Formats: sequence, C-alpha cells, structure tokens
Amino acid sequence: MCGIWCIFGSTVDTHQQIPGCFNIAHRGPDCFRFENVNHYSRCVFGFHRLAIVDDIYGMQPMRLHALPHIWMTYNGEIYNFRETQKKFGYNFETSCDGEILIHLYNDKGARFMCEQLYGVFAFVLFDTKERKVFIGRDTFGVRPSFRIFTDCGFLAVSSEAKGLKGVTVASKKPLKIEPLDPGTYEEYKLDENEKVEFVKRERFHTIGAFPKYDINNVTVTDDVLTNIRSYLINAVQMRLMSHRRIGCMLSGGLDSSLIAAITVQEARKRGITYPIQTFSIGMDEQSPDLLAARKVADHLGTEHHEIRFSAEDAISHLRNVIKALESYDITTIRASIGMYFVSKYIQEKTDTVVVLSGEGADEVCQGYIYFYRQPTPEEGDKESHRLCNDLHYFDVLRADRTTAAHGLELRVPFLDHAFSSYYFSLPPTERSPTKERAEKYLLRKAFDGLDLIPSEILWRPKEAFSDGVAAKKKSLFEYMQEYAETKVSDNDLQNASTLYPFNTPKTKEAFLYRSIFEELYPGHEHLIPYMWLPKWCGDQTDPSARVLKHYKEQQGDAGKSQ
Repeated sequence: MCGIWCIFGSTVDTHQQIPGCFNIAHRGPDCFRFENVNHYSRCVFGFHRLAIVDDIYGMQPMRLHALPHIWMTYNGEIYNFRETQKKFGYNFETSCDGEILIHLYNDKGARFMCEQLYGVFAFVLFDTKERKVFIGRDTFGVRPSFRIFTDCGFLAVSSEAKGLKGVTVASKKPLKIEPLDPGTYEEYKLDENEKVEFVKRERFHTIGAFPKYDINNVTVTDDVLTNIRSYLINAVQMRLMSHRRIGCMLSGGLDSSLIAAITVQEARKRGITYPIQTFSIGMDEQSPDLLAARKVADHLGTEHHEIRFSAEDAISHLRNVIKALESYDITTIRASIGMYFVSKYIQEKTDTVVVLSGEGADEVCQGYIYFYRQPTPEEGDKESHRLCNDLHYFDVLRADRTTAAHGLELRVPFLDHAFSSYYFSLPPTERSPTKERAEKYLLRKAFDGLDLIPSEILWRPKEAFSDGVAAKKKSLFEYMQEYAETKVSDNDLQNASTLYPFNTPKTKEAFLYRSIFEELYPGHEHLIPYMWLPKWCGDQTDPSARVLKHYKEQQGDAGKSQ
C-alpha cells in the first residue's frame, strides 16, 4: 500500500502543489519523494512508500538506466512479475515487482502492459520521449485512483480524493475530483507548452472474462469443486509475496476463516517460520464474531489478537472514519468502524504490515442474505456482476481506506481475477442460493470434509460485519442510530431534500454521516453515486441484514444444507 500523486500541466510552480500530496502521507509511512520531471517544469511526481518488496531499490518514481525516458509510479502488487520477466526475457535492474510495468510498456505499449499484469494496481506512467501520460487501475479497483482533468490542460492524479484537495489550477470551471474506472487505462498527451490533452480511454479487463496472462499454478479438471479450491488456494499463494510480516483479518465468518486457514497452510509450505497473526474485533464477550473467530484461531494455531471497542469509541472516532473513507454511505461507514479499530491496533501493537482478508466473497459468490430473494438465477448473476463492478465505491473502498489510514497493505484473494472469472463461468443455477442450499454453497462444499476450518464455521450463516461485532441483543447500527437521534432533529430530516438533493438522506443516521462528509469534502457528493441497499427486499431505508423480514428464517435454514 503506497500513496501515488502526480501533476501534469501545473499552472503554478509545482512546489506550491505539495501540501495536497501530504494529505495521503498515511498510505506510505516508510519514506517520501517529491520529484520534478527533468526538462518538464510543469510536471511532478509525489510518492509515499510502504516498503513491502525490495526496500533498497523500490523507491518511486521508478526509472531504469536502460530506459530513462519512462517515469513510472504505482500503488499495488504485481504477483506474476517474475514469471512475466522470464516469459519475455526482460533484464531487471531491481527486485521490485513494479519494474515489470516499464518493460511491458516499452515492449508493446500500454494496453499490452495492463493485460499482462496479475495483481492489483493503480499506476501513472510518463513517456517523456513520446510526451504521453498513461494512468490505469486494476479490474476490481482494489487499489484506488482519482484524477482531476480540466479545460486548461491540467491533469492531477492521486491515490485518494483528499490528495487532490487544495491543488491550484487556473480553470473556468469548478474542479471535479473523479475516480478512475476500474479495469481501464487512459492516455493523455502533452503539447509543447506542457498542457495536457485527453487522447482515449480503453477497457483492458472485464469482470467475469478470463485474463490474458498465464495462470501457472492451477490445473483445471472436470471437477468444479476441485477447481474452485485450486483457484482460491492459488489466489492466496500469489498474495504471500512480501518481505514484511503477514497476518489475517478474522471475523469468524466463512470468508475470512477460509483465507486465514489457507494462509496458514501455504505459509508453512513456504517455510515462513513466524506465527501468522489473526485479528478479530467485538464490542463485548458475546459478540458473535469474537466467539467464532476464537474457535477458528484455536483450530489453526495462530497468534490470535482480540480487539474490543465501545459505542463511545465508535462515536468519538466517527469523524476520523468518514475522513479516511471519503464516503457517506451508511453500510460502508458501519462496517468500517470495526475495521478501523482493528487496523489501528495492528499498526500500534504488532509488526504485521500485510493483511489478508475475505472481502469480495459476498459479491462474487452471492453471499448476501437478500440473494435468496432473487427472481431467477439469471437475475442473481446480473446482480452479482453489478455488485462487483461497483465494489470500488463500497466494500473495496472500505477495506482500502481503513487499512491504508494506518499504513497497512490489505490483500483480498476473493477478488483474484482468475478465481472470480472461473466462478462466474459456472452456470447461474449452480451459484444461486436456495432454501435447500446455503449462500455460497459451492464455496463451502469445495472445502467440506478437509478439516481446514471447523465444520460449524464452514457452514456458519452469513452475518453482516457491523452486526457481528456487537452482541446479538444490540447491534452496532442501533448504537449509531441512537446517537444520531441526539444530533439530528426532526426538522433537519424534513429539510434533507433541500439541503442534499443528490442521494438525499432518508434517516437521521444517514443525515449525520452526510453532514460530516459535507464538512470534510464539500461539493463532492458525486464520489458515491448511490446508497448501498439490498435488492428485492421492498422499500428499504436500512441496509442491515437484521432488518430484513426473512433474516431470522434464513439464519435457521442456512445450516441445514450441508
């Protein structure tokens, strides 16, 4: 996890732009560089590094002696860089995975480069010989990228929207910060006065389509369950690439438990001698997640850490959470509170830096409770694709920002392009939950009988993260709703549509979050295009699974499908 920040076509001295760069310093606590581009007075790179691979030669922007005209900075991990280097015969000058971008681009251009990258990434590449700038982002948008492009020939790129706050530019129109679309790259060119012109935008990867790079560690068989297992294990194996200590988020649910178990198993095979640390969080001793995570940790023999927080802690850190997130979405904020405290603990109390988690499984594998209500398997498939295409606005955003706020690097195996593509290739009828088959049935069945995790956890029903961290008698969202009642009046809510005509808050809790967001990021409500709510559940205003009528029924039924 690093922070990248670049400006092209600056209308003021580039050193006047530097305060914005320090708004993302949390992403890279190890070292910092601010570098003007040779012979280009209006172009500058800023970089905050979290050193994971090659802490000697991995500083950015990266340039090679053999190709000095290419300037490159990126945030992410390229898991197949060694295989790709060998395949195409490139001579490396460093041991850094990002160097592969320069060689691929120099070989056959930007699109070819993007198509060969197995990993997660956001990059900026400047070819000073061709006067071209390329920016791009991975398939799911796991690594963030925002940009400003104006009518006066100005382009600014940052890992987070807050990095573009305060940039100075002469423009006739208000500056608009926008996220770069996942799975795409954009090309720009600089004229003789260093003004930037947009050239094109191209999609290089699509969710559900198989990647063009080689998947060397998976042999596809005729058995679907074997293939699911092989692809997920491969996804974890690829994400063990690190020179820093690796740990796992562990809620005690199916997704995080599987990832933790595979991580422990594969770490031992690789000869990693330190114990894998696992982290769970709850509000009291009866928090469902704490109880379940404890069972998994005991089963796996991990060095387990339990973090506690109170409703008062959540309230006192609410503004910090929203500032880190750059979001006012209700479910995103609720789910982020626990993850924010876990990340804070990991940073302050341990030496783990790389953290694996189970994000993405619900979207790829139809894990949300409301999928039981899908009208047809085909509609369920469409909804799964929609969720995955919009993940960078919600769960992926939450996972990135809460960990990056504390200088950690999060890795998400369920959003592996190869694994997800295979899963999406299966018939919709096989992927849909039914009254007889639990949500994520194929995933559960693929690991059934292996004793990788306890059977009761493998078949544990879905529990929303923000619900699971609290005792069943009172969920976290109820505490937040009670607090909102004390801060937002009835009159405030009645006037919400006038004050916030876009994504108008429907509840006092939503109004509270929106008002804090507007204080921090005024005029940028478009960063969240819509509010996350379950589908096929009528006119819902609250995203928690606990408010759905069929929730308790499904909680009782889900475990019967083993």
